[in-house]
Amino acid sequence: MKKVRKAVIPAAGLGTRFLPATKAMAKEMMPIVDKPVIQFIVEEAIASGIEDILVVTGKGKRPIEDHFDSNAELEYNLRSKGKTELLKLVEETTDINLHFIRQKHPRGLGDAVLQARAFIGNEPFIVMLGDDVMVDQVPLTRQLINDYNETHSSILSVMEVDPKETRKYGIIDPAGEVSPDLYNVKSFVEKPAPGKAPSNLAIVGRYLLKPEIFDILAKLAPDAGGEVQLTEAINRLNETQRVFARKFEGRRYDAGDKLGLLEANIQFGLKHPDIKDGLKKYLQEVVLPEINK
Repeated sequence: MKKVRKAVIPAAGLGTRFLPATKAMAKEMMPIVDKPVIQFIVEEAIASGIEDILVVTGKGKRPIEDHFDSNAELEYNLRSKGKTELLKLVEETTDINLHFIRQKHPRGLGDAVLQARAFIGNEPFIVMLGDDVMVDQVPLTRQLINDYNETHSSILSVMEVDPKETRKYGIIDPAGEVSPDLYNVKSFVEKPAPGKAPSNLAIVGRYLLKPEIFDILAKLAPDAGGEVQLTEAINRLNETQRVFARKFEGRRYDAGDKLGLLEANIQFGLKHPDIKDGLKKYLQEVVLPEINK
């Protein structure tokens, strides 16, 4: 059995929900306190044992590459001024096996994953959405790898969502638990209307896929919106080999959504050593009285 050692981060989306901020800035570079969203994704991959990461970018995403590149002038300036802690923060973003490829046309998540075919080769791999920050004691990517080592099968992460919100997600039709929080899956449905969804278990943020998915993606016709749907490709993969779903019990921050990004900033801010005391005081003295008016 081949080891899971590569990850793909699709980061080619236009980020229209954050306009005008994303007119000249990659949405994945939006900060959570003092760190861009995509850095949290990369750090999860590394903490999970991933060795090589491919970021699938698009037009206007050059700042992502610059962020993870060396900046000799900045490093020299920090070093000469004895700012060793800041220098360490900067250098931590450069010693990573990070690769980039551009998705030339916005044809959806499935097409973005297909761009990684040559990079992945004939290996299982992780897909990590560039705006889903997942927090748990054991990184979610590591959880999926652990499941793969037991099942030798593709595995998706799912979370319970409000039944009224199923139209926003791919939803699984579960066929029972094979172990705690690990489900067999009958089928995968892309964005079903409330009342027509087979469950409220939504696919979120992380996928561990076997390389056979590429043959399916290459032959899959775009939907009515011109996008190649990864969920549909996984549904077809499930017809020939087992695909499982891991229920994630940690905390998810949808950093591609305005409210989700604000929630992440507050939660991470309350733990940040530089601002946690001041933020807590502000929330207690200013925000709470406003809420209680």
